[in-house]
Amino acid sequence: MKTQFNFEAKTNKNPKLGFRIHFLVFVLTAPLIFIIWYLTDTTYPWPLWSTPAWATGVLFHYLGVYVFKKNRI
Repeated sequence: MKTQFNFEAKTNKNPKLGFRIHFLVFVLTAPLIFIIWYLTDTTYPWPLWSTPAWATGVLFHYLGVYVFKKNRI
């Protein structure tokens, strides 16, 4: 028995909504990461590695959705 996937149903129908969710999660979670760091052990600033990396991902997500648009049908 073969499994058939419906790839059309899996595609993102609204890329702007996907970016907004990604950005909202980033904005709400980044301060929590710094709060956890501050309350646990402040000897090494590990949020300075994860937060800019995640911000770079959000930036490229923005560029992919709003700047470098594909012709969508």
